[in-house]
This record gives sequence, structure tokens and C-alpha cells, in this order.
Amino acid sequence: MGEAGDLEVTRHEPVMVREVLHYLRPHPGGAYIDATVGGGGHAEAILQASAPDGRLLGLDADPEAIERSHRRLHRFGHRVTLVHAHFDHLEEVATRAGFVPADGVLMDLGISSDQLEEGERGFSFLRPGPLDMRMDPSLPRTAADLVNTLSEQELARLIRTYGEERYARRIARAIVAHRPLHTTTELAELIARVVPRRRGQRLHPATRTFQALRIAVNDELGALERALPQALRVLRSGGRLVVITFHSLEDRIVKQFFRREAQDCLCPPHQPVCTCGHTAQVRILTRKPVTPSPEEIARNPRARSAKLRAVEKL
Repeated sequence: MGEAGDLEVTRHEPVMVREVLHYLRPHPGGAYIDATVGGGGHAEAILQASAPDGRLLGLDADPEAIERSHRRLHRFGHRVTLVHAHFDHLEEVATRAGFVPADGVLMDLGISSDQLEEGERGFSFLRPGPLDMRMDPSLPRTAADLVNTLSEQELARLIRTYGEERYARRIARAIVAHRPLHTTTELAELIARVVPRRRGQRLHPATRTFQALRIAVNDELGALERALPQALRVLRSGGRLVVITFHSLEDRIVKQFFRREAQDCLCPPHQPVCTCGHTAQVRILTRKPVTPSPEEIARNPRARSAKLRAVEKL
């Protein structure tokens, strides 16, 4: 498919493709899982690198993302299996599809440009639309449900915890005083009025609140905690897990999980004899997170907060 065809399929540019391929090491005959396939950019690169007979299983909670990936990856034929499923069902889906054991698993946890630029999805404060923010439209709660039903204390806690927003209490108070709120622009304009903006500040005042609501609506951190152990279980010995995060909450979960699974004993240091029975499951490949090159950030500013971590199963 040429460049014009790709533009029709997706507007999303995958992050750190070269680095993903370096750590995942796709090869002919391998079986790979892209647990958050999105627009199919990473999947396409993995399939190309594992030609002629490498296979890929792609999952996504967003049915529109699965459709975009179908169009982008159709030329790979039977080498591709795409499933509408959240990545915290990884083990079940991979087992059913015949991808256990897998040679590699990729999790790219960023929200895609396609989702941000579709105002009706409600992810972006730059696009007018309903306060939805559901990756999977079948989820029961929208961002509007949270904004209009939670107490001031609950809202402040959510915005502070998931958005790391210092003005969480002020924002929550303003939301309660002005609700019901139903659109992205209503909420963004309200936050902009109550949050001080420092000179030279790049972040829109609503950025952290929108992040917090999106995380809560989709249970993103809980899903990540459930998915990481599943990814290790489906990998063969020597298989690799690569995770790309976009904010500190996700990165902390991944870093701590990798560190824990790289240790032989998890007992308290003062305990003379090990009773936990834990043995190291992985070898850490990235002592520090890998970040995009300056050239990539200049080409794709949304990549600037990305961090990549990788492990190899023992």
C-alpha cells in the first residue's frame, strides 16, 4: 500500500518503530502479539521484519481501530489475526488464537491521533464533542457520567490521582458548581478559567484533567496491572515484552513490575530465610527507559513523552 492509501487508513504515526524492532527482534516464523494494535503501524513493521511467515495477533478495545488495522494490514493475509478485545484479556485471546507461546508482545499505551482527532469520541479538549472518552463504546460509563455524578471530593481525588493535577480541588469545585457539563469544550473552557496559566506554559490547563477522566473511564491502570503478568505467561523462554508508556503513572507500574519479576526473592530484606518462593522471570533489557530521538520528536511532537521499557523472559 502506498503513502496515499496509508493516509486514508490512519492519521496516527507509530512511536519509536526502530526501537520497538530492536528490542522485539521479530524474525521469520515468529509469533507476535500487538496488544494495542491501534492503526496498525507497529504491526505493519513487525510483519515486514518477520517476513515471509511470521504471524501477528492484534488486539484493540476500540472497534474502529480494528477496522483501520484491517484495511492497513489486509495485504499480509493469513499472517494477521485481529481481535476486538481489551489487552487485559490477552492470555485468553492469545490461547484461543494459537499464539501461545509467543516470541514477542508489544504494548503501546498511547492514545492514537485518530482517536484524538475524532471530536465525537470526546478525548480531546481541542475538538468539540460529547464528554465520552470510552476506548470501547460498550463500556457502561462515559466521562460525562463521572463529571456530573461524582461528589466534589471524589472528583478532586480522581483528578489529583490520575492527572497529578495540583489544582484538582479547585477544578472539582468549579465542575460541581457549573454542572451539568456535556461537551469537551464546556469542560475545557471552565478549567481554563479557574486554573492559573504560567507564562510560556505549553500544556493546556485541561490536559491533566482530561487524562484523569480518560484513565478512569477506561480503567487504564487497572487493565495494565492485569495485562502485564498475562504477557509474561504467554511468552516463550527467550521471548520479549516491550511496553511504551506516555505518562508517569503507567511508567511506574511497568518499571516496578519489571523490577519485581527480575528478582529471585521478594521477601523483606531483614527476613533471614526466603519464604516467598519467587524466582526471577525476566532479564531487564532497558536499565533506563528509552526515549524518542530529537528527530522523531520534531517530526511527531506527540512522541515527546513516550518511554520504552523491555524485558526478556528467562
